[in-house]
Amino acid sequence: MSTTPAIQLTGRPSPKALARIAGLCQALEGTTATFGQVQVMGSLFVAGNAAASAGNIVAHERLFWLGFASSLLGAIFHIAWAVVMYFLLRPAGRKTSAFALSAILVGCAIQVVTAVLYVAPMVVLKGAAALSSFTAAQVQALAFTFMRLNSYAFNMYLVFFGLWCALTGVLIMRSRFMPRILGALLTISGIGWMTYLVPPVAVHLFIPYLAAASAIGEIPLLLWLLIAGVNNERWHQQARSAAA
Repeated sequence: MSTTPAIQLTGRPSPKALARIAGLCQALEGTTATFGQVQVMGSLFVAGNAAASAGNIVAHERLFWLGFASSLLGAIFHIAWAVVMYFLLRPAGRKTSAFALSAILVGCAIQVVTAVLYVAPMVVLKGAAALSSFTAAQVQALAFTFMRLNSYAFNMYLVFFGLWCALTGVLIMRSRFMPRILGALLTISGIGWMTYLVPPVAVHLFIPYLAAASAIGEIPLLLWLLIAGVNNERWHQQARSAAA
């Protein structure tokens, strides 16, 4: 039985504890972002029908605001996940881990912009006084446009998320404290998300290819981080080697 403490004498979390914190942040980010952007917004948006989409937003206002809050929380949890993964994987490559962190922070900034665009349709639909010169159909069309922009912004975020996944996968493959197969699968997942550079292609490939790539890359990583964590001794050995 290992005698390595969960917390170092310095008061900092051990690598194994960091891994489990990363896994928790990943689970929270995936749950909140998916609920807000995919489930809620997807249930309110009616493709090609501005009036129906606007009617759904007004009729389900509480659900809409819940989705907005969930979307914003997703960005916060993603920042936490990215920072913890940076410290966890830094021994495997300082420059690569720094580049990966920079890429995902840009992605998280886009996530926040996406949340702003998320709330815009409600602002438009509730801003009757400011838009009094617009007809009802024009107001609905403007709200619908913001819903579409939200979708495009989220697709843009997925490109940076994919880049981060690919770089993180490379770092895991370089590490001596996590299984290389996790890194290979995560890299495949990341390359898949990066196809959102051309959204029509990505949407065409999503079912079943991108969905499968995401599942085989991200779910095993999540389970490994939460259950197994990392090997503390090997992490410290690689950290010492990198410092030397």
